[in-house]
Amino acid sequence: MRTLLLLPTAFVMSACMASTGGQQAGQVERRERVERGLRGAVTVKGRAVVRHALTDRMSEWHVRGVSIAVIDEGRVAWAQGYGQTGDGGPVTVETRFQAASISKPVAAMTALRLVELGTLTLDADVNTQLKRWKVPASAAAVGEPVTLRRLLSHTAGLTVHGFPGYAVGAQVPSLVQLLDGVTPANTAAVRIDLKPGTQWRYSGGGYEVMQLLIEDVTGEPFERVAQRLVLGPLGMTHSTYEQPLPAAALALAAAGHDDHGVVIPGKRHTYPEQTAAGLWTTPSDLALVILEIQKPGRVLRRETVETMLTPVLQDYGLGFGVNTESGKRSFGHGGSNEGFRCQIHGHRDRPSGAVVMTNAEQGGRLTADVLRAVASEYGWPDMREREVTIATVPLETLRSYEGRYHLGGRDGVVAATDGHLTLQVPDGSTIALQPIGNGVFVDLDSRIPDITFSLSTQGKMQLAIDNQVAVRK
Repeated sequence: MRTLLLLPTAFVMSACMASTGGQQAGQVERRERVERGLRGAVTVKGRAVVRHALTDRMSEWHVRGVSIAVIDEGRVAWAQGYGQTGDGGPVTVETRFQAASISKPVAAMTALRLVELGTLTLDADVNTQLKRWKVPASAAAVGEPVTLRRLLSHTAGLTVHGFPGYAVGAQVPSLVQLLDGVTPANTAAVRIDLKPGTQWRYSGGGYEVMQLLIEDVTGEPFERVAQRLVLGPLGMTHSTYEQPLPAAALALAAAGHDDHGVVIPGKRHTYPEQTAAGLWTTPSDLALVILEIQKPGRVLRRETVETMLTPVLQDYGLGFGVNTESGKRSFGHGGSNEGFRCQIHGHRDRPSGAVVMTNAEQGGRLTADVLRAVASEYGWPDMREREVTIATVPLETLRSYEGRYHLGGRDGVVAATDGHLTLQVPDGSTIALQPIGNGVFVDLDSRIPDITFSLSTQGKMQLAIDNQVAVRK
């Protein structure tokens, strides 16, 4: 049995106050308001609005360490570390975290710089330049090629969503072994099973094809290419794609933690899937990525950035998710590795944004709440709370939604209770779903997106969540 350890608020605050980065004049008060003003995604009409202290949320959700960087008026307004690394020291602005899938947009910048240099092209069949391995032919391709543009935008029709990484001491596969899904790889082979260019489906496997492509055309390991073309020119001095992290850098590296705040075995997994999940970095370094996208020139040309942020399918460009809320454009990406959660968010029409990185499985909830607090303090047009009205739904109607639904390779069980639904998820936890009308249910704790129930064309009950649909089993 594991003991659940909670960090006393005073301890966390003493650690964070010793880890302040450079801050613009007058920003201390704004930072402190952010620290006191965490908020969920949803408020209920007629109910008091609740705000939370960062340290309280860290304790409640077993998040041992957090690092934040905020951009305002085109520069880093403040950066701050909170809590503990899990490896014997406090989190500072120099503490490195696993960026997880935020590795993808930075890797995309590397690929796009090679396009600018004429080494790669966006719309050619990647098999014409791949040397050590080729994308296997597939009847699903129907003559459509896998291109760099499609790899970057998750529209290449390739399999393998993500990667669990490799525990310390485990044998790590070569890139070719990984792509073919052979021992010691712990994921399936990367193959085409959808017609390229026709659907958006998130594919870390596609980014690994891109990694091989970059290495084959340059003759260099990916980490060196990224350092030469992106990390170095941007001044990202605390960032590397090296996997595993070199021993000399471990002193500044956070350790990952599980749902209960316990350090994961071996402290951190190794990710040979560098472009998909392998970047080690800090919020301050990732803030430089946001600034480059907002004001290009050090790495990419303005027209390249415009291409990067142009949606291909499903509000996803070439490396970044892109969005328009309240008429304002933003870009961003989340990250989820074993024991790490993080988020990057920037705006296209104003020089603002933020990066939040954590060393905890429950850190995703915290990053979202922090971003909403920053949005409120700095007057962002997006990332705001949404007010809802709880609807009254007959118990008979609620019961019509009950059942087991299969989504993302796992089952969830929906049950009706007094006035609302519950969703039991595979980890054993239960999420309360409140009705807001027309078959739509919301999680007031913001752990999952809204769920919509409806009948399929075959008359079967189905639920939709985050652009995915599951039919009741």
